[in-house]
Amino acid sequence: MSTPVTRFVQPSRSAPGTETVIDRLVESNRAYAAGFADPGMDARPVQRVAVVACMDARIDLHAALGLELGDCHTVRNAGGVVTDDTIRSLTISQRALGTRSVILIHHTGCGLQSLTEDFRHELEMEVGQRPAWAVEAFADVDQDVRQSMQRVRTSPFLPHTEDVRGFVFDVTTGLLREIDPQS
Repeated sequence: MSTPVTRFVQPSRSAPGTETVIDRLVESNRAYAAGFADPGMDARPVQRVAVVACMDARIDLHAALGLELGDCHTVRNAGGVVTDDTIRSLTISQRALGTRSVILIHHTGCGLQSLTEDFRHELEMEVGQRPAWAVEAFADVDQDVRQSMQRVRTSPFLPHTEDVRGFVFDVTTGLLREIDPQS
């Protein structure tokens, strides 16, 4: 019986003269790594907080919240909504890595406010398969923050739900507005 040979597969690269954005990112990483020094941290966030926020490129969470490398766990998705996968990440964050607080951040002008669940139907018509996930579109950002807070607070998998707060980030001013979970 012969031993399988492991072959190195050359990573895909764009054709010469056609640099892609990923090529530029990889090159930036090389420059970053050249000056990189291991910060000596472990995976447990220093502030013991998990941040759940929208993936919107206009939001620099660390700068907006005054956080440094190693301070928090960050979970980002479209809308910052609390989905099953968000609960999965928060459960690992709390139970295995020591976080105790959860801050939820939605924002003004979110793209999910202009979508509906029809998006899934349109995808099905285009690709021939209906997505298993919900779009989680919403019209009222404040109400969606409340729903996300409720999903975190009532999850049986999360042992630490006493410090869960939700906010709306204003993309024009940079300010957070806290949402009352009872309104």
